[in-house]
Amino acid sequence: MIVVDSSVWIDYFIGAENTQTNTLHARLGNQPVAAGDLILAEVLQGFRKDKDFKNAKMLFESVRIFEMLDVDIAIKSAENFRKLRKKGITVRKTIDTIIATYCIEENIPLLYSDRDFKPFVKHLGLQEA
Repeated sequence: MIVVDSSVWIDYFIGAENTQTNTLHARLGNQPVAAGDLILAEVLQGFRKDKDFKNAKMLFESVRIFEMLDVDIAIKSAENFRKLRKKGITVRKTIDTIIATYCIEENIPLLYSDRDFKPFVKHLGLQEA
């Protein structure tokens, strides 16, 4: 099982070819793929055309969706943000901190192309997919 970040889903839906989208494409229908509720919201809100929105929504029906934010994850996310800030690293988006923290706590690798996740790998033990 891997969690796929919105950065990869967005590239996938626009037809970009890179290592991450190729990995996602190879896994879909063959190996477990997951997203988070926050990721789902980020991806689906970006579609302009109703048809594209509906097609993406249907694809996500075959993907496990985790509820990523609860009180424990909120607190651990804040702690992780603060740990990185003490090292001089400021993560640009709170949602990325939540996603990374959820994956760290649940011990699930994350497939991403967003550079904000690299400090979580280097300093906090996030596993790359």
